[in-house]
Amino acid sequence: MKHVIIGAGSAGVRAAETLRDHAPGDSISLVSGEPGEPYSRMAIPYILNGAIDEDGARQRRSHQHLDSLNIQYLHAQALQVRSGPNGGQVELNNGTQLDYDRLLVATGSSPTLPPIPGTDLPDVVTCWTLDDARRIAAKLKPGARVIMLGAGFVAGVCMKSLVNSGAKLSVVAGRSGQILRSMMTPVGSSLLQRWLEARGVDVITTGRTLRIEPGPRLVMDTRSIDADLIILATGVEPNVAFLKGTGAEIRSGVVVDEHMRTSVPHIYAAGDVAQGRDFSTGEWVVHALQPTATEHGRVAALNMLGQPVAYRGSLSMNVLDTVGLISHTFGLWQGSATGEVTEVVDEANYLYTRLCFEADQLIGAITVGHPHHVGAIRGLIQSRRHLGPWKDRLVQNPHLVMDAFVELNQG
Repeated sequence: MKHVIIGAGSAGVRAAETLRDHAPGDSISLVSGEPGEPYSRMAIPYILNGAIDEDGARQRRSHQHLDSLNIQYLHAQALQVRSGPNGGQVELNNGTQLDYDRLLVATGSSPTLPPIPGTDLPDVVTCWTLDDARRIAAKLKPGARVIMLGAGFVAGVCMKSLVNSGAKLSVVAGRSGQILRSMMTPVGSSLLQRWLEARGVDVITTGRTLRIEPGPRLVMDTRSIDADLIILATGVEPNVAFLKGTGAEIRSGVVVDEHMRTSVPHIYAAGDVAQGRDFSTGEWVVHALQPTATEHGRVAALNMLGQPVAYRGSLSMNVLDTVGLISHTFGLWQGSATGEVTEVVDEANYLYTRLCFEADQLIGAITVGHPHHVGAIRGLIQSRRHLGPWKDRLVQNPHLVMDAFVELNQG
């Protein structure tokens, strides 16, 4: 059987390894849209702050890992997929055509650029690839003027490296007026904003960005800011253009079923590009998490081999180190229409805990500055544990969540 995997991120590499483990004689081709060996995008901030070098970002230690597994590794971009009743072909931009019996789409996502002039100017970059990391690192030095356009999760991941380099950082949140809006309540965002400002970051939450001029210079309707580097961190979108014409259902990502199958026979999807099952709700969403991508890849590979393994769903969870202040979000942190929410905030010490309940079950949470709560919260949500009398105690004092977890598990 011939297997083709498009995308060499966590999902693609894990899928290739799983296929080889269970099908030693099958043909496996892994296509990477970037040069070099497969690497982890989550390592980019550590490259920027000097904690690791590029070699440390590789997904596997051995440079011969894929060769040792007899996996064909290609550097090219997928242009078009053709599908048929028994398989199909993938056309690459280097002229190669790969036949497949089973195809896995694990192409992840790419940064979206803001709809303003000047995003293609020199010293205007995204923070997504190793090449981006090289361009950013070349500019980072004490006193360098850096503007981060966008204040979502991608921006949050990169901020620590920029601040620790001694750069003078400005973060433009946009018209939402709130940083990290996709993973934080206004209370939590305000806490994180004050933390950043106390560390010299200029957080701009008002005004509209009009354009980027040579220099580079960011022009807003309220001010203009000169910079040595402008980083675009305004969101991402799934890499799916090559699937046009296949009939694959695409919403916020490629829609898959519990076996990671798309709506097209013999085509599967995994990782950030896939709209997979959410553990908390049972709905189908994109979870851009490395552990989720890895498990997607494993489950997809087994199903590609005819082993009917169902994916039970991933828990939405974000962990962010905002220049030293650690925050976590779990599950339905916004709460539910019929549930109950409790929260406690200590502004002076940058501490915040929010717990969300449905009946007597914990369904979501936010913590800022409370890392010791993390394991207990995740355990209670994932186990769908009925809290019983502990529910009312936690509503009164969310800080008892570890006590609840220990007692309920002992019981």
